[in-house]
Amino acid sequence: MERGSSKHGPRLDEQLSREVEGLVQGPGAAGSRVDEFRQAEPAGEDQPEPTTAPAGDLRSGSPQGMTSGDVEERSRLGRFIGLSALPGDRDTLVRNARDNDAPDDIVAALEGLPAGTTYRTVSEVWAALGHKNETTRW
Repeated sequence: MERGSSKHGPRLDEQLSREVEGLVQGPGAAGSRVDEFRQAEPAGEDQPEPTTAPAGDLRSGSPQGMTSGDVEERSRLGRFIGLSALPGDRDTLVRNARDNDAPDDIVAALEGLPAGTTYRTVSEVWAALGHKNETTRW
């Protein structure tokens, strides 16, 4: 059994690195060997560029009975009401929102809630502010 050196010179190193460049660099590298079917085909001359998700009400994930704008606004409200404030009344929610540096429009809306009512969830607060929640699916 003959044992030789497994090392090679810089010229061979350079050649080997060029051969795997497409695998290391990704699909944008020159001479890439990445499967072409994985790359998006460009739009035609008179066609708009494709997007990954449509905007507006066509966007998937909006529950029945709500628009995507409603979902975004309810989520925005929920970011400023901590779980420690629920269940809570109007004063607890306003205090918690201020502690979480809520914008003035959120604080003003919470201050408009009726006194003496306890809210268990952000959805209940959202409904009390006059907005629609998702409808129940049966």
